Amino acid sequence: MNDFLTLPVRELAARIARRELSAQAVARACIERIEAAEAGVLAWQYFDAGQALAQARLLDAAPAAGALQGVPLGVKDLMDTADMPTTYGSPIYAAHRPAVDAACVAAARAAGALVMGKTVTTEFATFQPGPTRNPRAPAEAPRTPGGSSSGSAAAVAAGMVPLAFGTQTAGSIIRPAAYCGVVGYKPTYGTLPGAGVKPLAPSLDTVGVLARTVDDAAFFIGTLARLPLAPAETPAPARLRVGICRTPHWARASEDSRRALADAARVLEAQGATVGELAMPDAFARLTQAQIDIMAYEAAAAFVPEQRARAADFSAGFAALLATGQGIGGEHYFAAQALAAEARHAFAAAFGEFDVVLAPSAEGEAPAGLGATGDPIFNRMWTLLGNPCVHVPTGTGAHGMPVGVTLVGPCRGDAQVLAAAHALERGVA
Repeated sequence: MNDFLTLPVRELAARIARRELSAQAVARACIERIEAAEAGVLAWQYFDAGQALAQARLLDAAPAAGALQGVPLGVKDLMDTADMPTTYGSPIYAAHRPAVDAACVAAARAAGALVMGKTVTTEFATFQPGPTRNPRAPAEAPRTPGGSSSGSAAAVAAGMVPLAFGTQTAGSIIRPAAYCGVVGYKPTYGTLPGAGVKPLAPSLDTVGVLARTVDDAAFFIGTLARLPLAPAETPAPARLRVGICRTPHWARASEDSRRALADAARVLEAQGATVGELAMPDAFARLTQAQIDIMAYEAAAAFVPEQRARAADFSAGFAALLATGQGIGGEHYFAAQALAAEARHAFAAAFGEFDVVLAPSAEGEAPAGLGATGDPIFNRMWTLLGNPCVHVPTGTGAHGMPVGVTLVGPCRGDAQVLAAAHALERGVA
């Protein structure tokens, strides 16, 4: 009955805009999915079916607002919403009601998107888990959905919504996408505005999306950023050049992760790509620690108000992060930023030899249990560099849980990397 929920987002929005479908019918179908699955997933921090239907009625009663007309959307609870509570994953903000939407949320609504509710985030987008469970794991053997965009990845994986906002400061889009078996797209740093998104480390924080397909992710971000991101229509290089980057942390990759990388390379080669090894610049070996230090230093500065007023409500892990940041001097921070600038320059040169870079997304399958969200060891340096990243699911690991790979493009080469990701997605389908 609800086969329209499997439609590509661009087609779903077009049908609603042409009045072939109503926003209310689509909203009801999503509500049914949420009500059927939420008890076992716990993806939503805030969900009100009546409120969602009221928004849908308004969309149906007015002329089509834009390219996302009636498309159901989850909003990470790190982002301000004027009509819904915003807790940032912390008891400090349990009763917080922002006056206006975050800029990215407002842009989505202006384009006609239907905000279904707020998805669970870890505490201030760091590492203290929320209650969300990975919907790909059996109930009797729960596994983490990853973090910090836990609820967004789980909601998309469970078919509750086709799209959900995420943010990434270390690995908070790519890692949950990998663990939950969905597409994760972290655009080039600064593609979407951070206004109204609780800052953690402003020089790293990046707004992106969790989606069912590469095209859905590209259409959503392209609409909001007014960029021509249509992977199926982007002219691919005559012979795609792919550089494999095993990163300085290859020893941490499980057999599942190594196999996913090799399989992805073979798929792209079968489509005519040339695949070679990326020789990592020397600076790459120090990028992960630089990202850790920059994140801690900036977080310590960003959370001085909460530290002064409500420090007792921090988790032990978050308090430790701030303490680490407070112990980092400004000169050390500037040196880490200088290293990042040097590495960006060196990495940009690599795209003279390659069109995209292929790398691991995670150590392996989602870890068992709900006490931690996994390690972003394979994501930190890409976030620091600011390049666009797309996680593409490629199969399953030894325990039947999703695995996949990350494709990395040149800075502002989002269309290029999305086209390559789309090709890989078609090849593994």
